[in-house]
Amino acid sequence: MKPAPFEYFAPQNLPEALELLEQYGEEAKILAGGQSLMPLMNLRLARPKVVIDINRLSELQYIAPGSNGDLAVGALTRQRTVERSDFVQRENPLLAATIPLVSHAQIRNRGTIGGSIVHADPAAELPALSVALGAEFTARSARGQRVIQSQDFFLGYMTTALQPTELLTEIHIPAWDPGFGWAVGEVSRREGDFALVGAIVLLRLDENGACENARIVLFGVGAAPVRMRKAEEMLRGRRADGKAIAEAARIVSEDLEPDSDLHASAEYRKEVGGVLTRRFLLEAFTRAREATKR
Repeated sequence: MKPAPFEYFAPQNLPEALELLEQYGEEAKILAGGQSLMPLMNLRLARPKVVIDINRLSELQYIAPGSNGDLAVGALTRQRTVERSDFVQRENPLLAATIPLVSHAQIRNRGTIGGSIVHADPAAELPALSVALGAEFTARSARGQRVIQSQDFFLGYMTTALQPTELLTEIHIPAWDPGFGWAVGEVSRREGDFALVGAIVLLRLDENGACENARIVLFGVGAAPVRMRKAEEMLRGRRADGKAIAEAARIVSEDLEPDSDLHASAEYRKEVGGVLTRRFLLEAFTRAREATKR
């Protein structure tokens, strides 16, 4: 397998990379970790006329903890670097638990945080995680920069709000709220495969044990990460007991509108989406209840 002919550039700094994007726009593809782009090019499913290799842009490789517990991650930071970060392990348990679900260690050694987010595979973990955590993305171009909320970033199947001349440069993750209980997991054909169905759940209880805040995000069930707002609203103000959790799971299963493909039917994804929601809400409730006792 060989890619179609293309022109190759390896900018030495961010301004140079942005000028190349300004010049070539839609004709160009960014090469970061290459774990998705290179297979697509080798299969000739992607045929960019220009490849801009940003691996020399060391200014986009960093993990910068903020003074209030928030986290800024350079888009070129390797997934394995985040996985091994002491700060992440200590301060953001959901991020720490999600990163190991991304493919295999060999892939995470090269794959980048920004690359996975921009690739926007609807079955990938990091886009869904960014929505669950309320992350913000900084996009830069030769003309300036803007900040895009994660909920507005993923527009459809492998489609984002980035313009052809823009480069994702930073992911900002708000400080972790220790009052949240959480759970994350997925069903896949084999360990390391993309999820057939995955779910991320956050749950916060008030002093009376009622649900104060809930976030339920599913992936692998649509063209982009799906936040289940109807189920979230139903939980707010109610005690997160077995009855409420079962009702939330039912709502999720009914509201999902997945497609069928060669890996799983739509009916299977709807059923599993509800099952995972129930299972992870119970797990998140246990963690949230422990948090209220501290």
